[in-house]
Amino acid sequence: MKKYFFAVVFAFFATITLASDKGTWTGFITDDHCGVKSANESHAECAKKCVAGGKQAVLVVGDKMYKISDPQKVADFVGKKVIIKGELNGDAIDVQKVKKA
Repeated sequence: MKKYFFAVVFAFFATITLASDKGTWTGFITDDHCGVKSANESHAECAKKCVAGGKQAVLVVGDKMYKISDPQKVADFVGKKVIIKGELNGDAIDVQKVKKA
């Protein structure tokens, strides 16, 4: 019985550890409506209008798009290339630090 209990506890903590991934990402902050195709400086003004109009701010790295769990943390960087340090939970990044790239 103790072996079973410890196996379940170990599996639980292993799942939690694997569910989140700390890291650093470099990409463009843009809006989720235009997404990957708008991940460049020429789209900055449009991205700012879309985010101000209610679209979600996202980070685009290559052809991958990540949600931002707290969009206020990247509000000043919409349309810009940034470096984000944080934690990936599913498809959303919990931003700890953001700076212009």
